[in-house]
Amino acid sequence: MDELLFELQRLEVTLHHPGVPLEEARLQALLHAGFHEVGRSGFPYDRPTVLSFLAEQGEGNGALVDVVSDAFAVRSLGPAAALLTYRSAQRQPDGTLTRHTLRSSVWVKTSDAWQLLYHQGTPAGTPW
Repeated sequence: MDELLFELQRLEVTLHHPGVPLEEARLQALLHAGFHEVGRSGFPYDRPTVLSFLAEQGEGNGALVDVVSDAFAVRSLGPAAALLTYRSAQRQPDGTLTRHTLRSSVWVKTSDAWQLLYHQGTPAGTPW
């Protein structure tokens, strides 16, 4: 289970753009064709919307957000599916953390690789 946690955490953090914009082909490979999300805002987002947003971040059309994440945990949902949970926050230029969020992602193993099928962010009641 440790290997699975390490792999899914690595893939999830890749989507946070930790200082490295992602190419569209890489984004396409990470998000499953059936991907959808319920954002921190409570609004649903489909795959094309999320792909567009992430690609725009990588093109420098917006400042890359410094996302801090921790407390990763994984649960197997079967031989080819897993639930990844963690906490995240945005680091402001002064170093403070804001927008504390509890997150969950469902990853599925395809014939090629792990892909993100579903993601949800829920505002955390108190900072961690």
